[in-house]
Amino acid sequence: MKKYDIIIVGAGASGVFMSYELTKIPNNAKVLMIDKGAGLEKRICPIKSGKVTNCIRCVPCHIMNGYGGAGTLSDGKYNITTQFGGDLHNYVGTEEALDLMEYVDQVLCSMGGEDAKLYSTGNSDLKTLALRNNLHLLDAKVRHLGTDRNVKILERIFDYTKNRIETQFNTLVVDVEKLDEGFRIITDKGEEFECRDLVLATGRSGSKWISDICDKFHIDLKKNRVDIGVRVELPAEIFKHITDDVYESKIVYKTNKYNDMVRTFCMNPYGEVVAENTNGIVTVNGHSYADPSLRTENTNFALLVSNQFTEPFKDSNEYGESIARLSNMLGGGVLLQRFGDLVKGRRSSARRMEKCFTRPTLKAVPGDLSLVIPKRQLDNIIEMIYALDKIAPGTANEDTLLYGVEVKFYNSKVQVDQNLETKVKGLYALGDGSGVTHSLSQASASGVLAARTLIEKYK
Repeated sequence: MKKYDIIIVGAGASGVFMSYELTKIPNNAKVLMIDKGAGLEKRICPIKSGKVTNCIRCVPCHIMNGYGGAGTLSDGKYNITTQFGGDLHNYVGTEEALDLMEYVDQVLCSMGGEDAKLYSTGNSDLKTLALRNNLHLLDAKVRHLGTDRNVKILERIFDYTKNRIETQFNTLVVDVEKLDEGFRIITDKGEEFECRDLVLATGRSGSKWISDICDKFHIDLKKNRVDIGVRVELPAEIFKHITDDVYESKIVYKTNKYNDMVRTFCMNPYGEVVAENTNGIVTVNGHSYADPSLRTENTNFALLVSNQFTEPFKDSNEYGESIARLSNMLGGGVLLQRFGDLVKGRRSSARRMEKCFTRPTLKAVPGDLSLVIPKRQLDNIIEMIYALDKIAPGTANEDTLLYGVEVKFYNSKVQVDQNLETKVKGLYALGDGSGVTHSLSQASASGVLAARTLIEKYK
């Protein structure tokens, strides 16, 4: 049986930056990082490679799992802010949280991201325009790397750490046992490893696994929300005045009908819509690229409605999954509908899509989202589209495309202290898997924080 000082379960953003910091700062810790996905060179989605046209539910999903986590094949947006993207500032303070995110940005630039533009929404004219139309633009600095540049940066980070951090891919941790001094983990390959400190950094796709571990060790969990919505795709020209200025615009709107909050999320100028597999459920997302030759004629972004539940209902993620399953049942995966068809109460058919001026970047099944998304959420989304049309005329055009469903699952928030350590000594939970963070910047920052904490023990 191999013994280590630190084992990191999960090679997503938090695990990657933890391994970077453990490599950079001298220490004597023997470290193993395990992930159920593949290494970078083998993370190839069959849709992207042209082998298939629709999601075939690879296990594990190459978009969601593997080195770099779900952020690897994303559009590589790092938002430096505490206004959204997680609650790390509630643990370490706003100043420290921002300093950690700025440090992550410096590392990314040193690894090849220095040419990526840094945008800022703080002094944008868009903020004034939004306020005049009852919309609210959140403040952030945004570094957009692009999917292509993002992968190259992660390759360099892996090369930097590979001789210091032992890494094992395509390996699932099936159980964790508490020892008198440390922990024992058991993998699906029948291997057993022991360590003094165990770090849970499994990301969004590992939410159920972390919940099971916390239940086993009687660690309190606070149920989180789930966001349900659609991915909007429209000609890039419609949002060009916004994306050229701030690139990523987090716009929040409070609906008149229900007084609910709707927000834009993950804006991808000149990008493409993609499908992803989360625990066997196919949902929709978006990517964009830094290389102009890879850009499309469209911009896509999500519109999400936040859902928080009261007693006796507790499992918000199950609610989101049930809606996504319904979409998968009707369309075999992602459903696609023209906005004009939705407001007229009719399904989009193949015949209607042939006449659509906006060309979809994802092959999806034309259908009727009103059969999938609950009326309240759908009413909120429609109202938000008309609100956005006031600052970006053309958003409410008939040929604006809506893909469904997009679901953002938030892991139950694990009870941790300011060092992200649970009440079980030596057991840490960080990144999106802990529910503390919801973004690449904050997840990466949490990895740096945990590494610096443990380095003190292993100097």
